[in-house]
Amino acid sequence: MTQSDHILALARRRRVLRAADVREHGWSPQLLLRLHQAGKLQRLGRGLYGLPDADMTEHQSLIEVCQRVPKAVLCLLTALQFHEIGTQLPHEVWVALPEATQTPVLGYPALRITRLRGAAYSEGIQTVTEHGAPIRVYGAAKTVTDCFKFRNKVGLDVALEALKDAWRSRKVTMAELNHFARINRVERVMQPYLEAVTQ
Repeated sequence: MTQSDHILALARRRRVLRAADVREHGWSPQLLLRLHQAGKLQRLGRGLYGLPDADMTEHQSLIEVCQRVPKAVLCLLTALQFHEIGTQLPHEVWVALPEATQTPVLGYPALRITRLRGAAYSEGIQTVTEHGAPIRVYGAAKTVTDCFKFRNKVGLDVALEALKDAWRSRKVTMAELNHFARINRVERVMQPYLEAVTQ
């Protein structure tokens, strides 16, 4: 098998390839360009390649964001949609980034960036592997408490819907909600709603 064959086999497993993935195996990243020019790979975005006949996955744009912005974690409305909580259908990809990181420049998809620091950024991250590509997303309980933290951005009605739906569908526990409410410093804000939801 040639390096090109190996790269195409990896593309079949991973769906989305970056130069770093190819370099990791000791193969030349220049081959990505050659395979693209030969029509064997298609360019999905800047520095991202995939097979031309590969089925588009439901989370294709999320995979691309997580590949191109390594510190991005899906949050708020995008995380709600990912976990199938509530009825939000965001037309931007909502991501959290550490406070001091540079703002990424992506043509597509459009990003809505939230800056977090310390445990508010690092706690509650789940990595879901889809078609060999990692998707970093906050877990359900962290996402619900984030909605209360950023209720001025997403709306209190969205936060309440998320809490009720996540609780009703048993995607969160009271212990998890309390833990992340403490990290996000929204214990006081959430207290009356947590009491109401458990009655």
